[in-house]
Amino acid sequence: MATVEEIRKALRQVKDPEINLSVIDLGLIYDVEIGDEGDVDVRMTLTSPGCPSGPEILADVDRVVRALDGVTDVNVELVWEPYWTPERIDPKVRTFLGY
Repeated sequence: MATVEEIRKALRQVKDPEINLSVIDLGLIYDVEIGDEGDVDVRMTLTSPGCPSGPEILADVDRVVRALDGVTDVNVELVWEPYWTPERIDPKVRTFLGY
């Protein structure tokens, strides 16, 4: 069965197509939980409520997690609390971007 670390590593493949950074580097993934039966819950946000790439990003998160060994089901929950800010970006990436 996949671990939380393996799921987070796999989620590096999912990029926000507008800025070409992974959902992990952007700090969009808030929580990953794995149930006893291999069901995975992902709590995440987007950079803004009106993000035009939102549906594509959510579908990519579902697809990437679902493809991992031992994952039986995926629930991607879109949340707005806490609201995303650039401070959530990985510090190394934030420095590179000049934030």
